Amino acid sequence: MADDSWLRTGIGRSTPEAITVRGRDLATELMGKVTFSELAFLLSAGRMPSPGETRLFDAGLVALADHGLTPSVLAARLTWTGATESLQGAVAAGLLGAGNVFLGVVEDTARFLAAILADGGAGADATDAAERAVQAEIAVGRRIPGLGHPTHKLEDPRTPRLYAVAAEAGIATPHLRLLRAVAAAHAAASGKTLPINGAGAAGAAWADLGFPPAIIRGFALLARTAGLVGHLAEEMEHPIGRRLWQEVEHRAVYTAGGPSPDDEARSS
Repeated sequence: MADDSWLRTGIGRSTPEAITVRGRDLATELMGKVTFSELAFLLSAGRMPSPGETRLFDAGLVALADHGLTPSVLAARLTWTGATESLQGAVAAGLLGAGNVFLGVVEDTARFLAAILADGGAGADATDAAERAVQAEIAVGRRIPGLGHPTHKLEDPRTPRLYAVAAEAGIATPHLRLLRAVAAAHAAASGKTLPINGAGAAGAAWADLGFPPAIIRGFALLARTAGLVGHLAEEMEHPIGRRLWQEVEHRAVYTAGGPSPDDEARSS
């Protein structure tokens, strides 16, 4: 007989009579009794969050749900413009660009902080460890994840609120504290003061809730899905995708064979 012991899951199962999620009956124990954020936490962590953990987890989701007409939103809207029968395709298009510039910063920040903590960056040693890590990244020309924002040059308004929620929840926050040490170390080493961005703060907060860096980007995608659905609902009522495409098509300058010598002179 074949060994099927590997074929298992602890997430959920369905029978003709019931649906079970993480050992709880979906209809009688979860529906109407837990929030969607609590369910998302339960699914990934395997346990229900405390009230404080729920607040911090949820605050991170809210922080990343929407940020205006970002590239991910434009990708979703333009995809729907060309395929109005495929809402799922438009949402997927918006999520596919979650990388090292947008949204993926949550994971990059969590990984960066985890490496510093593994190098002894806890407690009194945090400053030294942060300085070493920052200097190493600067030396090879890499950006420090979690710092800087193209719009919020002085302070990302989401960041102090995430720190405040963490404090109000009474949760230990070694990653969030270390992120502040990283920001200070970068300012000292580079002479430039960059704000901690909301994505970096959310990644640090979720790491403080015990989630490994590899899964943290998933929560950013979960949050941004809500924003994309909202934008697509608006696109259906007040479309801008077709006009955006036509504006770009109209304004774009076609240069056969690449840029002209005049273009190169102007850019130098």
